Amino acid sequence: MAPTIVFITGANRGLGKGLTTTYLARPDHIVIAGARNPADSSATGLADLPKGAGSRLIVVKIDSTVESDAKEAVSQLAAQGIDHLDIVIANAGIATIFPSVEELQIAHLKSHIEVNVYGIVYLYQATLPLLRKAASPKWVTIGSSAGNIGTLQPIPNAAYAPSKIAAHWITKRIDAEEPELTAFVFHPGFVQTEMGNSSARKFGLPEAPTPVAESIDGMVKVIDGATKEVTGGNFWNYDGEQLVW
Repeated sequence: MAPTIVFITGANRGLGKGLTTTYLARPDHIVIAGARNPADSSATGLADLPKGAGSRLIVVKIDSTVESDAKEAVSQLAAQGIDHLDIVIANAGIATIFPSVEELQIAHLKSHIEVNVYGIVYLYQATLPLLRKAASPKWVTIGSSAGNIGTLQPIPNAAYAPSKIAAHWITKRIDAEEPELTAFVFHPGFVQTEMGNSSARKFGLPEAPTPVAESIDGMVKVIDGATKEVTGGNFWNYDGEQLVW
């Protein structure tokens, strides 16, 4: 049986690690785990994750702020027997500060756009040739309800939220441009990852409300059943509910 090949960025922690764990445990899956520093213990430790029959892990360097990283990583995959990609999940992202527009420093806006927007463009352009070789390719952007203009959240979020709005637009446009590619956005929930819990504490909460396993299970279920006609070009909650932009 031909393996399903999944490429995940930010794969060594949080949602990325949860997605890597889930796909790697399935039989006949090759998981390409992008990590900013493959030598870090959080990345090397991925090798110890349980693997389904016929499944294997490939770790590559992907720093979303480095334009050449995604192309270099993809160029290395041929030697690993990778001739296509079935699923690419653009998960890597940052949320480090939550200013009002009045307080916003352009340097903070730039740093969020550099990772959360430029990083997605770099990854997409590098992986598209291999996605086009898959029978039913899927592109998934891990977005956020913070990037929802229709139901603007009543919190100061002038660095992270605009970057997610841009990432959402790019993903919807990808779906429109590529007739064979199903591209869509997830709001994964306010998840109990290191980043999610840190953000929650800044707003007076002890932790984020959504367990990692709940978010991962829901998103993977949607990805499994995703179709161009129904799922593509749309914004989804991790539980399968369609959200407004």
